[in-house]
Amino acid sequence: MATNKPYDVAVIGAGVFGAWTAYLLRRAGRRVALAEAYGPAHARASSGGESRLIRMGYGPDELFTRWSVRSLEMWIEFFESARQPLFFPTGILWINNEGDAYANATKETLSRVGVPHEILTRVELEYRWPQIAFGRASWGLFEPNSGVLLARRAVATVVQAALQEGVDYFAEQVLSPEGARKADNVRTTTGEVIRAGEFVFCCGPWLGKVFPNLLGSRMFVTRQEVFFFGVPAANRQFAPPAMPGWLYVADLFYGMPDLESRGFKIAHDQHGERFDPGAGSRVPTPQGLDAARAYLAEHFPALADAPMVEARVCQYENTSNGDFLVDRHPDFDNVWIAGGGSGHGFKHGPAMGEYVVGRLAGTVVPEPRFALDSKASAQKRTIF
Repeated sequence: MATNKPYDVAVIGAGVFGAWTAYLLRRAGRRVALAEAYGPAHARASSGGESRLIRMGYGPDELFTRWSVRSLEMWIEFFESARQPLFFPTGILWINNEGDAYANATKETLSRVGVPHEILTRVELEYRWPQIAFGRASWGLFEPNSGVLLARRAVATVVQAALQEGVDYFAEQVLSPEGARKADNVRTTTGEVIRAGEFVFCCGPWLGKVFPNLLGSRMFVTRQEVFFFGVPAANRQFAPPAMPGWLYVADLFYGMPDLESRGFKIAHDQHGERFDPGAGSRVPTPQGLDAARAYLAEHFPALADAPMVEARVCQYENTSNGDFLVDRHPDFDNVWIAGGGSGHGFKHGPAMGEYVVGRLAGTVVPEPRFALDSKASAQKRTIF
């Protein structure tokens, strides 16, 4: 059956990109439908899970630093209006080796953009965070205003706010659009027809499945393992404010403090093996657990024997270099694609929503880095 009313825009996918896009479109006065096959920030989504770092540092990449600054402002403002304390200002600690080019570029970019940060010597690191064994690190960079977003609940709260603003929600799996040059509607697997003037597909790791000919060879979905370890009884060294979010640049490991007594989170940012987001196994591997335990023993010795209290397998949907994809579908004048979070996209949900709304309205200059033509079929990661 068809919906009784046409929409200005239909957004497909209620992860962080789709949720913010739908919410901001409605706030701009558009009639909006939001369709999601599995539920907002569901367990198989790239936006699922409990927590995400939000950091301003991106090496020499000023664009993403500025997007992070803007997004944090919008997250905080939104959480205050929703009366949901879903941001923890833990600070973010960059742990750096001598001569690390990426860390040095981060320092220069943060200074240029005006982001508050502290540069710390090895002695200062050990004094402030004695629970961390810094290994080969010689210096640190601390972002005091950054922190951790409670991801799953944050997305659900944005979707709920969108519905309260008047967005219509469809718990439906949407099929690929059909037609030539202009799509009048999209159909779902249950036969529902959603009519709209424009369509925005924010399907995360499913984009290559929705558009196999266009994106099948240009989206790289990888399997990523995340572990939570129980901290010792009555030990507050691994919870805020004593413990920040952290990244060890050279090792590609990162982690978060014990938030809401869920455990100390640790993960490796290196891209994993190719993964099917719908059917892939969500059971962590013994090898992944062993690597996490070894890293804990080396850098957080008080947690060397900590029990694993939770683990999950998520996925990144990577573009060839880690830049986002926001562009019009080449076969349709009114179909847009917004995705390619590439493991770092969650924090940018608000800025992404603003950008997509601006693209649809023709009020922002297109960013060439996000164009479809810039996406290759071979990976060469440059965004971390």
